[in-house]
Amino acid sequence: MIAGIIWAVSAGLILGLYALPEKFTKDFKYENTWSLFFVLTMFVVPTITSVVLIDGFSEIFGNMPGDIWLKMGLASILWGTGVMMWGKAINHIGLSLGFSIFIGTIILIGSLLPFAVDGLPDQSSLYYIIAGIVVVLIGVIFNGKAGIIREKDQNAQEAAEGQTKGNIVVGIIIAVVGGLLATGFSYANAVGRPYLHEASQAQGNADWITAVCVMFPIFISGGIVMTIYFAWQLTQKKAWVDFKTPHLSKNFLLILVMAVFHYAASAIFAYAAYLLGDAGNSVGYAIFNTSSVATAIISGLITKEWIGASSKAKGFLYAGLACMVIGIIIIGVGNGM
Repeated sequence: MIAGIIWAVSAGLILGLYALPEKFTKDFKYENTWSLFFVLTMFVVPTITSVVLIDGFSEIFGNMPGDIWLKMGLASILWGTGVMMWGKAINHIGLSLGFSIFIGTIILIGSLLPFAVDGLPDQSSLYYIIAGIVVVLIGVIFNGKAGIIREKDQNAQEAAEGQTKGNIVVGIIIAVVGGLLATGFSYANAVGRPYLHEASQAQGNADWITAVCVMFPIFISGGIVMTIYFAWQLTQKKAWVDFKTPHLSKNFLLILVMAVFHYAASAIFAYAAYLLGDAGNSVGYAIFNTSSVATAIISGLITKEWIGASSKAKGFLYAGLACMVIGIIIIGVGNGM
């Protein structure tokens, strides 16, 4: 159980840090960076990793039942759509509020959804797990409040620079719906893991290879909708030409690091869910996303994103981080009962 929690926290740490190399790219628009990122992380990295590491790759996926392919594929497409909607929500309500609402929805629904597939744990464990999730959500709410205060403090400057935000109600709706759709990742993992673990073991693979197996159909399916969306965006923004830059090689390497970290975080989460046992998908998903939020916030503090925030905003931020840590501990205790 302890090993599973450590791996889940590690996955969250990696996910919370994966986007940092973006700060060092040059001459790329948003669409250039993220379209290349999604091609690499959804297709190139998982395909190469799966073919190289999985013994019996063609047998495992060639014999996978059609209903599992369908369930994993549809759930993964929903996940990809949800991630894109989160990006849209940020345009309306800002990064802090958008991130908090999106991740809060994912933690709430994504942690409970696997119970519909795997069944409920014993009553005492369930109470602890739900209590821990509630504490985590309180932390997410505090973080959202901190973000709102910080953004409010910046309104005067943004108005002076001619920047505008979209409709806040529309942004909140997009973030919530995006979070709901993004929980397809948790469902796809819960549905596909039992077959893929058995099939992988039959081919003589190590236990951790199951996580690589699970990520392959999830990433390939989710990547389809992302590729279509960003191809359209590159055309709409006339950004294809921006790939022609002297900094292309450096940008490619930085984005490749992002892609590897993003894929590794998801694969490590899948392995953590396996180690955590019957409630692993729920417990692991809560720990995974909570750790990623906490890491992203701490990295934001280190990179001075909050340097101009008021003491009130920082107070809510620190309270949110404390709730997240306490919530993870409660969840861990519940899973160990």
